Amino acid sequence: METEEELERIRQKKLRQMIEKAVETSDKPVEVNDATFKETIRNNSLVVIDCWAPWCAPCQIVAPVIEELALDYAGKILFGKLNVDENQGVATQYQVMGIPTLLVFKNERLVDRIVGAMPRQVLEEKITRYLE
Repeated sequence: METEEELERIRQKKLRQMIEKAVETSDKPVEVNDATFKETIRNNSLVVIDCWAPWCAPCQIVAPVIEELALDYAGKILFGKLNVDENQGVATQYQVMGIPTLLVFKNERLVDRIVGAMPRQVLEEKITRYLE
């Protein structure tokens, strides 16, 4: 008979495996929230989190660029989308003062912060320099 603690450990392990599998094969940005944020950056070597809000016009301009990059770099870079209106914990922790803000994590460490809307070529150069 398994204890509740063992069941919880098994449940957490299974959840991690499911997240890893979904992320490995993701060719579009994944939704990230305060609850899944740490696990997302822990399970991927290079992660770009797009901090945005639905009312933000520059965020809407950057969104299709992020979609294209996620498709082009699937399996190499994980792109995530974090709605800062609904997930203020991460936004506060990383002092996101303006949006769109892209937080770039390599091996769980914040290595870059890209603020504002910019053309694909500029974003791509700033992000891909962290590929190994």
